[in-house]
Amino acid sequence: MAAAEDPEVLQECGCKGIRTCLICEGQRCGDPPWQLSPQKTHHFLYCSDSGWAVGAEDSDFEGWAFPFPGVTLIEDFVTREEEAEMVRLMDCDPWKLSQSGRRKQDYGPKVNFRKQKLKTAGFRGLPSFSREVVRRMGLFPGLQGFQPVEQCNLDYSPERGSAIDPHLDDTWLWGERLVSLNLLSPTVVSMCREAPGSLLLCSAPSAGAEAFGDSVIAPSRSVQCQEVEVAITVPRRSLLVLTGAARHQWTHAIHRRHIQARRVCATFRELSAEFRPGGRQQELGQELLQLALSFQGRPV
Repeated sequence: MAAAEDPEVLQECGCKGIRTCLICEGQRCGDPPWQLSPQKTHHFLYCSDSGWAVGAEDSDFEGWAFPFPGVTLIEDFVTREEEAEMVRLMDCDPWKLSQSGRRKQDYGPKVNFRKQKLKTAGFRGLPSFSREVVRRMGLFPGLQGFQPVEQCNLDYSPERGSAIDPHLDDTWLWGERLVSLNLLSPTVVSMCREAPGSLLLCSAPSAGAEAFGDSVIAPSRSVQCQEVEVAITVPRRSLLVLTGAARHQWTHAIHRRHIQARRVCATFRELSAEFRPGGRQQELGQELLQLALSFQGRPV
């Protein structure tokens, strides 16, 4: 069982600016900003068997679909025993308050993304309990050669109203693959695309996910990108990998309504081309790799 939160922690808040959680919302008047944001009007569900986004049941686009590349979902990546031990070790270190009701632990360099500067002071590597997780990642197609230099643990709680706003991860320091390990409870990652333009839809056969592909009917309907949200269901103890369009063109978010129990997510990030061999900052990248893969780190 996961450790229960100290009641005093639930009275503290790390929100800044327009971001809020249940704690600070209880101390303010009026609707919180997240309730006033326009909602996506067309909901699609990601099908991991086919790699397509399919219109939700009872929606205007039920039975319609479009390809959604760049998502890999590996279920049961860790065992229940491994999950329990990882969370136990995380809870042995302090969690820092973060935005929107989250708590966090960072294992990585201190980075100013706006100024594109970083410092390695205090960074001693990824935690020791991640050594086997990283080794296991390299056994799966699409993750060969994956060498993370940063691990960010995020703790979500329904009591705090935890969530994370739609965002794209940095591309100056972080590379092509974003890898997240989902622990303690299932959740939904919501993908949105803010760029103008339309998505072409196909009328998909009703025979099942395996029928997608060569047998789909030619595109005959479209929908505005900005009106679409694609839901990726992420089971407990699964690994989610975002690359390509899913990494660079679609924002990802966790809505408050999709946190039904405590959830801990460990996200691993690799270096961008600028910090890899042949890149302008390859020497700094090599230093970061050596630190990270020593697996001697504590949260910074």
